[in-house]
Amino acid sequence: MQFTSTFRHMDSSQAVKQYALDRLEKVRKYFSRDPISAHAVFSVDRNHHHTAELQITLPNGLLIQARESTEDMYSSIDLAGARIERQVRKWKDKIRDHKPHGGPSFAVKNLVLGAEDLEPPRPGSGKGKPGKAVRGAKAARKPAPRKGGPVLAPKAPPPAPFRVVKEQTFTVRALRVEDAVMQMNLLESDFLVFHDVEGGTLTVVYRRKDGDYGLIDTGAQVSAKV
Repeated sequence: MQFTSTFRHMDSSQAVKQYALDRLEKVRKYFSRDPISAHAVFSVDRNHHHTAELQITLPNGLLIQARESTEDMYSSIDLAGARIERQVRKWKDKIRDHKPHGGPSFAVKNLVLGAEDLEPPRPGSGKGKPGKAVRGAKAARKPAPRKGGPVLAPKAPPPAPFRVVKEQTFTVRALRVEDAVMQMNLLESDFLVFHDVEGGTLTVVYRRKDGDYGLIDTGAQVSAKV
């Protein structure tokens, strides 16, 4: 099994990498074939939360992922590994029987947008009131008189773009609905965009608050040339 790792906001540690690899090795017994690869992302934020995100890629195309944060990186690795193991035990029969479906696959982006840039300000928050910078900007927009020529109004500045908090790229694959539900759970995600091999359309499955699953059929046919 090929193993790679990424360290963010912390120094690279061979001990941490080896600990994560040893933890992932314990999951191999559940698979009839060895995983193709595994990847781990280790990070520490400004609040000293140590986060371990582990991902396994199986030969049949399925991805298994778990993410945990604690005050200790080794504890985070243990908990993330345990989450993967629980998911694998739950879905092991479907994982074993899953076979890749033919059809195109393509990459799409998932953006997380800052709410404060898209929602109106809350009452009493003080946001949206013109401050000194705003009043100064308004004053700067007043055209200054020019000698010997017409007064030219400056161009209005373009609107400020919304803030992208996080950006991810993932692959849309050809799946049956039941396989898409399994893949969403193995990724510990709340939704999954996939190519429904039975209907041939771009489809979204998502987790409802009542515990059931929702299914959005966009009706858009996925071209074989994608």
